[in-house]
Amino acid sequence: MHHFHYRGNELYCEDVPIQKIAAEVGTPLYLYSHATLKRHFLIFNEAFEGIDRLVCYSAKANTNLALLKLFANLGSGLDIVSGGELYRGLKAGFSPDRIVYSGVGKRVDEIDYALNTGILMFNVESLEELAVINQRAGLLAKKAPVAIRVNPDVDPGTHPYISTGLEKNKFGIDTKTAIEGYKVASRLENIDVVGIDCHIGSQITEAKPFEDALKSLERLITELKALGIKIKYLDMGGGLGITYDAESPPHPREYARAIIDSLQGVDLQLILEPGRVIVGNAGTLITRVLYRKAAPVKEFVITDAGMNDLMRPSLYKAFHAIQPVVKTAHAPIKADVVGPICESGDFLAVDREIPDVKQGDLLAVMSAGAYGFTMSSNYCSRLRVPEVMVADERFYVVRARQTYEDLVAGETIPSFLNS
Repeated sequence: MHHFHYRGNELYCEDVPIQKIAAEVGTPLYLYSHATLKRHFLIFNEAFEGIDRLVCYSAKANTNLALLKLFANLGSGLDIVSGGELYRGLKAGFSPDRIVYSGVGKRVDEIDYALNTGILMFNVESLEELAVINQRAGLLAKKAPVAIRVNPDVDPGTHPYISTGLEKNKFGIDTKTAIEGYKVASRLENIDVVGIDCHIGSQITEAKPFEDALKSLERLITELKALGIKIKYLDMGGGLGITYDAESPPHPREYARAIIDSLQGVDLQLILEPGRVIVGNAGTLITRVLYRKAAPVKEFVITDAGMNDLMRPSLYKAFHAIQPVVKTAHAPIKADVVGPICESGDFLAVDREIPDVKQGDLLAVMSAGAYGFTMSSNYCSRLRVPEVMVADERFYVVRARQTYEDLVAGETIPSFLNS
């Protein structure tokens, strides 16, 4: 069942009319469907039924505490890339031994925090990072569980900004260097080598890149065994795409079959780090039309949501479908849907056929549950918007809209400027 749907001419989230939420909470706002979030996680997890696996939701896609708590309740682990995400995960109830710490630039204080917390493992991205983790573990009298992130030089066929598995990308260690890295790691006193990690990119819409990456990893696992280095975990990362426009990504069952078929004879626990595929289509950004403006060569629809609220269109030229919250019989128009930010790059859609809306109408920017609020900012001193979760016939504000006081919280004017 699709939980963003029309009843007559009016768009609902589950059993709540979106107009009602916007009237009570104000716009812009992020809106999430509890039923969709739950269904997507369960479908993904059950696709791997029968094999030893740990699904670790990728926090960077959406770190709202309510979403994290939902996934923790469903038995998910957590993939983190910062100390802040670790803090959020623990606050939401994730068990430390189900948390994997990825990321290319872990600070010393973050490493210490994770060591003292007792996470499942660090995904190490460089030999210098490995040395620092060993040093910090020694100072804290800990043994640091690590996997090395291997870069298999596989083209995931996605946007270059979210491709992470090519030799030219900043992530991971090439397979040749990885062997040396594992040799070094196995000799370090405060390191426990427990896994191998690979993540080739995001918004991948076919299974073959994952299969190609696995072939590379299997050869590496065989070499490690020959060296007497035994590992327990194979972390395949995330990256499975969703439908924004005309994409046809594989269903999680097809994705799972491709991975399981490629894993024949590999006796390791599989770790998976889905993010976008779980939350992307479970969220939408609701915005109100402020003005219409006709220029000589363009029609503009100016909304109260801008690039600071949803960065993806400006950053990646990403497509998000835009639907009216209330349908009308008017013929569609072609227009740029733009925000209030003082940048020419502030747009939600360019040359898009959209409903013929008027001032005050509501629009729903679809598939905004992943990398929406988490990438938002206070640029132009705009308030970060509220997040709302709908469950059946009720809605809950799971993050309040910022206030002007929030904007300056923590800032001070030094005394010499007041003299």
